[in-house]
Amino acid sequence: MKNIKILIPVLLLVVGGVYKFVLAPAPVVPKKKIEGSVYIMPKDFLINLASGKFAKLNAALVLKHGYLEEAVAEASGGGHEATTPPDGYGTLPQEAAIRSIITDTLTDINANRLVKEKSRLKLQEAVLKRIHHETDVEAEDVLFTDLAVQ
Repeated sequence: MKNIKILIPVLLLVVGGVYKFVLAPAPVVPKKKIEGSVYIMPKDFLINLASGKFAKLNAALVLKHGYLEEAVAEASGGGHEATTPPDGYGTLPQEAAIRSIITDTLTDINANRLVKEKSRLKLQEAVLKRIHHETDVEAEDVLFTDLAVQ
C-alpha cells in the first residue's frame, strides 16, 4: 500500500513530463510584421503636384535588418563613428539619392493619387523599385507618413 502511494505521484509526474516535452504542440511564435528596421527620413518633403496643388509628407524606409549600421560603418571608413550628416539629413548613406527619387516620382502627379490608399501604395512601390534600381540601399518597403495635400 505504501508503494502505491509513492508510485502514483511518480507516474503522474512522468506522464506529465512526457506530455509537456514530447507530445504537447510547440508554442506558436507569431511572425514579425516588420522584419527590418524603420528609418524615418528626418526632413519632410514639399512636393509640387498637378493643378497648382502641393503635398507635404514625411517618408520612412523599412531597411533590411542590420543594413543601416553596416552602411554607416562603411561610409565612415569602416570605423564605428559616423560622419556628421548635413543639417536636415539623417545618417543613411545615399539619403540624397533617395530624396531625389521620392521627389521625382511624386512631382506633378494628380493629388488624388496621394490621397487614395491604393494609388498611394502603387506610388510607394514605384519609389521602392527605383531605389532598388538606382541605389545600393537595401530597402524592403517605403512608407509615406504624415501626408497633407492642399
